[in-house]
Amino acid sequence: MKFLEAFRTAWASLQSNRLRSALTLLGMVIGVFAIIASVTAVKVIDVYFQESLSMMGSSTFSVTRYPSITIGDRTDEYRRPITYEQVERLTEALTLPLTVSPEEWFDMVTVRYGTRETEPNIILGGSNENYPLHFGFEMTEGRGLSVQDVQYARPVVMLGSAVAELLFPNEIPLGKDVVIKGRRFQVVGVLSSKGSFLGFSWDNRVIAPITTLFYLYGGMNRDIESVSIRANSPLEVPAAMEHVIGHLRTIRKIPPGQPNDFEIETNNTLQNAFDAFTGVLTIAGAGIGLIALLAAGIGIMNIMLVSVTERTREIGIRKSTGARRRDIMRQFLFEAFFLCQIGGLVGIVLGALFGNLTAVYFNITAAFPVGWAVAGFVMVTMVAVVFGVYPAMKAARLDPIESLRHE
Repeated sequence: MKFLEAFRTAWASLQSNRLRSALTLLGMVIGVFAIIASVTAVKVIDVYFQESLSMMGSSTFSVTRYPSITIGDRTDEYRRPITYEQVERLTEALTLPLTVSPEEWFDMVTVRYGTRETEPNIILGGSNENYPLHFGFEMTEGRGLSVQDVQYARPVVMLGSAVAELLFPNEIPLGKDVVIKGRRFQVVGVLSSKGSFLGFSWDNRVIAPITTLFYLYGGMNRDIESVSIRANSPLEVPAAMEHVIGHLRTIRKIPPGQPNDFEIETNNTLQNAFDAFTGVLTIAGAGIGLIALLAAGIGIMNIMLVSVTERTREIGIRKSTGARRRDIMRQFLFEAFFLCQIGGLVGIVLGALFGNLTAVYFNITAAFPVGWAVAGFVMVTMVAVVFGVYPAMKAARLDPIESLRHE
């Protein structure tokens, strides 16, 4: 029997038993869908994370008290806060052409202008004149904070784009006064929009001079969330990191031979930590999908065994008219192959669509896990071979005379 004829015979057999074929197909679709949907959602998050890091630029690194991303339990001993006084001393001590920008979050506030006001979910942050450059923002209106604003603790703010749109829908916000925690702040600029992710908006924020917020909230010795340091080019980052580490160890009085009691993080270190986290999610999702695939494979084998029993007389007729063992075996293997490949294709398409609902919902870049899609096709092919061989061999070994007597 030629391969083309075997394909046609297998396809006709599947069409003649549509309900059984559909149920078998469903198990395969669910298994592949579980794998592709989970890894697609993780890849969407990973792509967004990479895009966010790229906004910061490869010339920037940060100093934090503890790692930004921790996998498992943190076993670090207590670390002293990184204070603003230490940041100022570090800035003064640097001899390389580096810029420094602290970032500290003080409160969740309501911002009011006239009769309009926001929800009490606006992040009130403090920084200095380098904030837009270091954290990937541009000024769509007005200017950023100035050195004098920070030096003299002026009551001025930069508004996030969402805050500006809500409070000033039909007028220019520059020079206007907004009220935060009962105090007036003059708007000097509006930050560009960066969207939102996982319910967190980059645009629901207002940034004031960090010194101004120290006067409002106190806590000059509070721990600074992050200190961003920027070099002129990516090639200068390694030397800049060593330079900063040396000065910061001196400022924090860390004895020689003792490990740093702070973290230096670059885009690469953050990406590696995030990759470890997403890797765990990917493996977990793929593991669940693999279990579903194995269950689907067992289901295919059982249904094909039932099919062999139901079609015993048909097999006997075919053998009596000249069909050989390998012809019968080939037909049943093709049936398993058809079911698995069609189920795999449907599962991949549905899984990719479902996984990218994350991208649609959060308005971020969609992604497609090409490697996992190829792996999905390979896995379903293996399932077809592994779980289709036994029923095919059983069908091929049937005695034609006994088969013709079967009712």
